[in-house]
Amino acid sequence: MTLFFLASGLFLGWSLGANDASNVFGTAVGSKMVSFRKAAIIASVAVILGAVVQGGGASDTLGKLGAVNTIGGAFTLAFSTAVVVYIMTKFSLTVSTTQAIVGAIIGWNIFTGNKTDPEALAKIVSAWIIGPVIGALFAIALYMIVIKIKKSARIHLFIFESYIKIGLIIVGALGAYSLGANNIANVMGVFIPSFNLEPLNLTLFTLSSNQQLFLLGGLAIAVGIITYSRKVMETVGNRLMELTPEAAMVIVLAQAIVLFIFSSSGLSDFFVRLGLPPIPMAPVSSSQVIVGCIIGIGVFKGVSNINFKLLGEIGIGWIAAPVLAGTLSFILLFFMKNIFGINVGWNNGKIDSASQTLDSVAMAETSFMFKYLLLGVIIIGFVSLLLYYLFERKKEKEFRLSEEKFWRNMK
Repeated sequence: MTLFFLASGLFLGWSLGANDASNVFGTAVGSKMVSFRKAAIIASVAVILGAVVQGGGASDTLGKLGAVNTIGGAFTLAFSTAVVVYIMTKFSLTVSTTQAIVGAIIGWNIFTGNKTDPEALAKIVSAWIIGPVIGALFAIALYMIVIKIKKSARIHLFIFESYIKIGLIIVGALGAYSLGANNIANVMGVFIPSFNLEPLNLTLFTLSSNQQLFLLGGLAIAVGIITYSRKVMETVGNRLMELTPEAAMVIVLAQAIVLFIFSSSGLSDFFVRLGLPPIPMAPVSSSQVIVGCIIGIGVFKGVSNINFKLLGEIGIGWIAAPVLAGTLSFILLFFMKNIFGINVGWNNGKIDSASQTLDSVAMAETSFMFKYLLLGVIIIGFVSLLLYYLFERKKEKEFRLSEEKFWRNMK
């Protein structure tokens, strides 16, 4: 039953991967510098690492917005958000998963009579506003630097493009890492209060309860990237603005920096030690940041390069996402409670004996299932990567042999 409740979170993770992979490799794939298959593999590995290693920073703020105190409520919120994200992705709208989950949480607060923390909401909304602006500024500054290096270095065009291709892969991996670190809170954040799993010892390192949830969510995001992200990549990568290879690299790097900033508690503490205001640890809309970066480059090159019609459609999607998710979560919470008799949460976080949070016996069983489930998935993932590496080596060798044969015949 526990894994069934988690299924909505996994569905949400899949939806996020299908939609938000465009934010880290869409520009690279759109500019034809990196193949979709290679981008999907790199992004999948990096997003899992980011989720597990640095995923806790933004989860706390999301929890303060609304502490979903039952697993039934967490299931309903994640399912509502996933449905909205999936439908909007189906129509190729670049929806914000962050805004959708926030709308769903507010819907839960209204249904259960809990107060929405205005400070947490203000912190999240301010991050939504500041993120694209910072992304645009970073994108302009980095683009100017790259163009200056290109002009002064006098590198041959083919060599320069080979450097750009390598750069796209590196910054794409960094962008996927930052995406996992910042946005895993959207996928598994609502489940954290309901789970207290036993630490999972993997010899080289140990995963805490939260990290096990983040690993499972990261794997779901990776599946979404591999299976369903190609269509949305084309929207961000090609239709919003025609991108040069160097612009594509700069945009992904700027977006990665912004997501890293808003998920790094260490950087925030450093700011405090310097006497500066702390950085709000909040899940930032990667969709908004990447569009802000693209607009920044567009403004620098001339506003005529920007597809304002498509930009308007994306803006409508951003507004619709929290409204639809909040409305749908309220409706589904009503049905879950009154039709199916599932406890979806209580006012002021008070949980009675009928609560759906896991007791110690159920938690031990869940920890046992998680242990072997995660170990199995890790082994399958490692074998899949090894097979992919061997396949690519074989493909490269065959191409090299055919090229040598071609030149021998030309002599």
